[in-house]
Amino acid sequence: MKQLHTDIAIIGAGLTGLTTAFWLTRAGKKIQIIERQDRAGGQIRTFQENGFVYESGPNTGVVSYPEVAELFAALSPDCTLETAREESKKRWIWKGNKFHALPSGLVSAVTTPLFTLYDKFRILGEPFRAKGTNPDESVAELAARRLGKSFVDYAVDPFLSGVYAGNPHTLVTRHALPKLYNLEQDYGSFIKGSIAKAKLPKTERDKLATKKVFSAVGGLERLAEAMVKAIGKEQITLSANDVKIQPQGNQWLITYRTPEGEQSLIANKVVTTCGAYVLPDLLPFIPKEDIGQISNLHYAPIIQASVGFHNTRGLKFGAFGGLVPSKEKKDVLGILFPSACFVGRSPEEGALFSFFIGGVRHADMLDWSDEKLKDMILKNIHSMLKFPEDAQPDLIKIHRHQKAIPQYEKSSEARFKMIDALQARYPGLILAGNIKGGIGMADRIRQATGIANELSK
Repeated sequence: MKQLHTDIAIIGAGLTGLTTAFWLTRAGKKIQIIERQDRAGGQIRTFQENGFVYESGPNTGVVSYPEVAELFAALSPDCTLETAREESKKRWIWKGNKFHALPSGLVSAVTTPLFTLYDKFRILGEPFRAKGTNPDESVAELAARRLGKSFVDYAVDPFLSGVYAGNPHTLVTRHALPKLYNLEQDYGSFIKGSIAKAKLPKTERDKLATKKVFSAVGGLERLAEAMVKAIGKEQITLSANDVKIQPQGNQWLITYRTPEGEQSLIANKVVTTCGAYVLPDLLPFIPKEDIGQISNLHYAPIIQASVGFHNTRGLKFGAFGGLVPSKEKKDVLGILFPSACFVGRSPEEGALFSFFIGGVRHADMLDWSDEKLKDMILKNIHSMLKFPEDAQPDLIKIHRHQKAIPQYEKSSEARFKMIDALQARYPGLILAGNIKGGIGMADRIRQATGIANELSK
């Protein structure tokens, strides 16, 4: 059995693992990544075909933390941050038989058909409502209490379908949307909190964080490729199966199997970045009742279909995309418009769309055949995107993700506490990834950067 030694072992070569490894490598630490798949990047994957550049995993992130901008700056010129065009700030919401723009100002807020007149007037009283006292209040309950039911139905529900593919009635606000929760808890109101936060002084580093949507020039896989190059391929073991971690004195023994045979690695510290469902087999020394409080994390299944047209026949899609409230009983969660956001994602006269299907409410759709999915997509191309009946897409690619997006529900509190307890019980073991700390790309980059900073001390 071949045995290696390293300072820090990282399990998983997704965004969290690669970012952690990149910064540790920059700090002079000896690292080794162990990855089950035959490629690095995790869910991030970009394809180029027939004039289209499309993603099979995440399409975008938000530059919500300085760590995002700093990572791209450090990877230059091998990877370049690309922020979405100005026109893609618009968000569309489906109601009735067409998309409507989500209000972006006072006039559109008053005139929009998305919300009831009663709830529009109710907004005026939002700053004066008492803050909530239930720490496990769902996002739907919080929004209904402060904004009104129509805001839940036609703003919160589709937003959470787009971010979590989840149910606003089961997602707990302080875990799923901690920034929103803290606005109410710290300032007593969304409106008062937003105004107060906007007035806070910002350092130059703070200013790196924006609300801009981002990708990488050429697609998000360029980000993973640039980090692999910086880390060094020799520091990454791919196609590793049956990975097991065991404490060995004050070090860690990682065993695994590759096409070359049985392997082992001795590390001073180990960072796991994989999904919760992997952890019981990965960490067999942890009692079942303890690891069970982490591995019970619920994941939303997702189908993403990339659909491209070489020519839209003059149809315009000047928005980030369109989201679909569950109340509207459609077969899709939403449709993003990547070619409206970023340069070069489709031919000049064409367009690229990303259909999102399934989620926690329609998990059964993952069992649909490709043909059934394609028929449904074609119907929605005509009915929702308003393409003529004779228009046929030049590209349809279907990507299935059985465990796509973790759901931060009531079980999250016990999960977070158990993660902290296990890390205290087993010094040198760090449990990371989307099991805690947020699900977005910016959350993953921020978490990984913080871990690397701690381990570099």
